[in-house]
Amino acid sequence: MRKIIGIGETILDIIFKNGQPTKALPGGSVFNTMVSLGRLGIPVHFITELGQDQVGNNILSFMRENNLSTENVDIFCEGKSPVSLAFLNDQNEARYMFYTQYPENRLNVIWPRIDPDDILILGSYYAVNPSLRYRITEFLEYARERKAIIYYDPNFRKAHAHEAMRITPSLLENFEYADIIRGSEEDFETLFNLSDPGKVYLDKIKFYCPNFIYTRGPKGVELFTAQTHLHFDVPQIKPVSTIGAGDNFNAGLLYGILRENISRSQLENLSPEKWSDIISSGIDFSLEVCNSYDNYISTEFAAKYRTTH
Repeated sequence: MRKIIGIGETILDIIFKNGQPTKALPGGSVFNTMVSLGRLGIPVHFITELGQDQVGNNILSFMRENNLSTENVDIFCEGKSPVSLAFLNDQNEARYMFYTQYPENRLNVIWPRIDPDDILILGSYYAVNPSLRYRITEFLEYARERKAIIYYDPNFRKAHAHEAMRITPSLLENFEYADIIRGSEEDFETLFNLSDPGKVYLDKIKFYCPNFIYTRGPKGVELFTAQTHLHFDVPQIKPVSTIGAGDNFNAGLLYGILRENISRSQLENLSPEKWSDIISSGIDFSLEVCNSYDNYISTEFAAKYRTTH
């Protein structure tokens, strides 16, 4: 069976509503995606780093409970596992504060095996962090040589807006490696001060990667490929939390790619009908996560979805 390999930060999210902590749970952009896929029974390998402390131990146990391999986790002694505070506003959208203490020498792991048409997902600041860039590039080269599908979600938040110019070369390099780029309206407003999805695609994406998915929250989803532009409406809901919405859109979309058995070579000429099928899965997963404070789909939703889709 084809595998999905993720690389990214793992962090303890403490969620605040009305100034009070309401929940603490493991998180991280790609981590959230991988937990949802693990609950669906997909073979997943996650590359990350954690401190040798109570937070790290709890997260490792959580990973094993949700079918995530821990053999590619760098467990460091000098430093502490990262923590984030997520403050929800009246629309239940999050503003973050991050607390990290990493060692100087990072990501000391052996890469998992990659086979043709496996999927690699990466994103967030982790994928452009200067301290990790040489390792990220090394892994992207390996994934390209092994003919994996590379899926990139910039997930670039306002907390890092002051670094946008500094990380742009790494960002564009990631665009060039990618077979699919998925980003939110907030990402491209923060990175390029652009809010028109067509202009983002034509001016910033198309030269590097033909397949681009632009998510706009309640305003829907825009798909751009070399052949087509499609818009997808999304059901209007009052979310409990939007923290894992984009991450689980990614999970649903990747699940759809595996379910439809879409290979890397087929992406170039994928029909609108096939794109519609896989993007619908992304929307389903995103809506499910918005109905709770969890960062991932529930085990009940995962079990039902596997039998009906």
